Amino acid sequence: MREAAACLTDAGVASPEPDAVAMLAHAWSTSRSDVRQAMILRRTPPAAVADRFASMVEQRAGRVPLQHLTGTAAFRGIELAVGPGVFVPRPETEMLVDLVLDGLGEGALVVDLCTGSGAIPLAVKHERPDLDVRAVELDQLAHAWADRNRKRLGLDGEMRCGAAQLAFPDLVGEVDVVVSNPPYIPVGMVPIDPEVRDHDPDIALYGGSEDGLRIPLEVAARAHELLRPGGLLVMEHADAQGDSLPAALRRTGWADVRDHADLAGRPRAVTASMD
Repeated sequence: MREAAACLTDAGVASPEPDAVAMLAHAWSTSRSDVRQAMILRRTPPAAVADRFASMVEQRAGRVPLQHLTGTAAFRGIELAVGPGVFVPRPETEMLVDLVLDGLGEGALVVDLCTGSGAIPLAVKHERPDLDVRAVELDQLAHAWADRNRKRLGLDGEMRCGAAQLAFPDLVGEVDVVVSNPPYIPVGMVPIDPEVRDHDPDIALYGGSEDGLRIPLEVAARAHELLRPGGLLVMEHADAQGDSLPAALRRTGWADVRDHADLAGRPRAVTASMD
């Protein structure tokens, strides 16, 4: 295990020891706590497990995302299936679920635009089964992952395939909360991390303009049409957009626009309401 962690450290992996534990647990078909106990007791894995683990370490050192190697990503209280073709959900996105659920009444209608793996709506539904939760994803491969996760978790919730900017024409003026983690990276600003740059799909990353706000503002415009009076928009953004996105929303008619920092203190999400 020390050798694996050292290899990952040399490759620039940010969390080498936890990643090594997660991969060995996956290769050994056991839990991370069991792996740590085996390390304490100096138990060695069977040869076949050791070979699978070595292969995973080599790929992780090549900066293949850990979640692609294990096939899963944890998001709040659920475990999502992920892999090539779908954006891997980030821990900082979990705060959007809190913003969605804050003060939301029983049976409310929640729509997620640009759902990716289905992380946000499925977490919402997991924590509040009484809510009517629906989502849309443009990319067919990502939509397949979202629908797979819905079935895998046994959660009710409609997952449509289509453009967020035209989504849910049957729900115009009826939605209580629209939530979105849209693509927002400015065009030409290539991510530094190879896990993001080389493995997350471009369609989930780039916001379609030099400031990265074209697609987020198009999604917000659709949210404005979908929401009932008094309804709420919750949208993630880049930390550099903590001023620009709220200002753009105010200019386009949104009320009570507020920005929210993540646990690291960085601007991360904006909320706004319908008049």
